[in-house]
Amino acid sequence: MEKAVHSLIEASAQCSDNHEFTKALEKAKDAGKKERALCKHRETNSLADQINVDLTYAVWFNLACVYQQNGMMEEALNTYTLVVKNKNYPQATFRLRVNMGNIYFYQKKYPQAIKQYRMALDQIPNSGKEVRFKIFRNIGNSFVRLGQFQDAIQSFETIMNASPDFQTGFNLVLCYYALGDAEKMKRGFNKMLAIPIAGIVEEEDEEEEVVVRAAQQRSGDFFHYNSNTPSQAEHYIITAARLIAPALEKSDWTVGYEWVNDALKIDHDNLASQMSIDQGLQYLKNKDFEKAIELLKSFEKKDQNMKAMAATNLSFIYFLEGDYNNADEYADLAVRNSRYNAKALVNKGNCLFVAQEFHRAKELYLEAIGVQADCVEAIYNLGLANMRMNSPDEARQAFEKLHTIIPNNPAVIYQIANLYEQQGKNQQAAKWFNVLITRVPTDPGILSRLGQIFSKEQESQGFHYQLESYRHYPVNLDVISWLGVWFVKHEMYEKSIHYFERASQIQPNEVKWRLMVTSCYRRMGNYSKALQLYEQIHEEYPDNIEC
Repeated sequence: MEKAVHSLIEASAQCSDNHEFTKALEKAKDAGKKERALCKHRETNSLADQINVDLTYAVWFNLACVYQQNGMMEEALNTYTLVVKNKNYPQATFRLRVNMGNIYFYQKKYPQAIKQYRMALDQIPNSGKEVRFKIFRNIGNSFVRLGQFQDAIQSFETIMNASPDFQTGFNLVLCYYALGDAEKMKRGFNKMLAIPIAGIVEEEDEEEEVVVRAAQQRSGDFFHYNSNTPSQAEHYIITAARLIAPALEKSDWTVGYEWVNDALKIDHDNLASQMSIDQGLQYLKNKDFEKAIELLKSFEKKDQNMKAMAATNLSFIYFLEGDYNNADEYADLAVRNSRYNAKALVNKGNCLFVAQEFHRAKELYLEAIGVQADCVEAIYNLGLANMRMNSPDEARQAFEKLHTIIPNNPAVIYQIANLYEQQGKNQQAAKWFNVLITRVPTDPGILSRLGQIFSKEQESQGFHYQLESYRHYPVNLDVISWLGVWFVKHEMYEKSIHYFERASQIQPNEVKWRLMVTSCYRRMGNYSKALQLYEQIHEEYPDNIEC
């Protein structure tokens, strides 16, 4: 029976490893039943001294883990609690407390999570420094979620003072940023820059490094993910730099960028160049185009990647300014230096688009999508190009693909609805316009479009949407005219007069609105009022035949 329990535990673990969590839970429960039956059998036959405590612990521990994998957090917590409170299980180490803390963190019960993490810290042996720091990081993250940044800082600083890593350094800078402490932001950023990056070694140590790696590979050592790898480290550094640069000096944001650039130039010149480009974009956000162009042009003599990045942004700036010749020139430069730059390809496509070369623009948009499948600018512009080429089905296909990427974007939903309406597919158009209304419920133009669509089949529904459109924007003459005519059709002349008079106020020199008001009075049988109005109109417009 003991072998059967072992087999079930192993089978459960194998299922978990294969992500078959439901099956793993079944196996874990079966193991628990068999283990209890085994214990009962031994107790009945006076063999209690042969009860395998380690096996019982393994059964409970596996069951708790599988509960957690299946999202059954309360069951997992109850099982973990039974194990950690049972003194017969000395195997119940800090790892169970960490698991319990992780569950509480998942449930957003951060105080309980912190309590479990701290209890785990008390149980960690002195040799487990690395695990200790990971738990400190979890505690810090929990305090961040609670908004207790000062407490989080204490946890992160503990790690940074003993075993710094880029993720913790970034979290620490983030906390300083949340508190708005510029000096501490600088200090935290400098600490990040002081962390050695794995994979970057001095030339004199390079041979020794290779020998060590070869020895590790021969011995079959397992390489764990290292957050200090060059790509990961640079990601944390550049993200932190972008975060703090505008916040270091509130009166002049350029001061922060200059400080960050100076700090990066010491050992991270390529990141300093990226930050300079970011500074150019910041100038662009502040509508200081001249300084943005001046800064970005300074990269023309830099390395190929930086040149391509700067040229891409310059092309975009010139395009916004309507200087399509320069935009095209820099787009070509960006594409030449980095053919697999989706943004550069989009810029070039845009230049061709405004030059009415829609087929060539389409090719570049497709190439950009080939480089970056989720490049939303390329997909959107591809749809526009197809519309200009009178290919509504292909255009709609592009916009519908884009809708799956950014489902809440009103512009994309509008294009889909508009294309359906242009193709005479009113039912589908109404469906998409209704989706759009959930995103922009007060847009009078969309409400009016819905009113026009529904008025062809369900006039009352069309009236509702036109009335809503008028309520949000009571000066749209098309809507006012539609409502006035609708009331006339339903012989509700008094209400129609209100709308025609409003139109007359908006266009006081347009005689037709006054004639419509007069016509309403005539249809109501108020001939004296109608005659009076006709005479007034005739005096002002003696040549008007309709009067």
